[in-house]
Amino acid sequence: MPVYEYRCPKCGEKFEKFVRSASAQNEVVCPRCGNAEVEKMVSLFGLTGSARISSGSSCSTGGSL
Repeated sequence: MPVYEYRCPKCGEKFEKFVRSASAQNEVVCPRCGNAEVEKMVSLFGLTGSARISSGSSCSTGGSL
């Protein structure tokens, strides 16, 4: 199950939600105020995580094998 980050434009609450399917994304509501018109945010973890994986040459063990 993917985790999505959302922001409520009404109260400003930022929260994460496990979403089981694409249709379930329409059922997300703000946990603070109950607003159903929340905005999906771009996850910085997803952006930095993929960049970190692609730069495998920066990993070192600090010793010789």
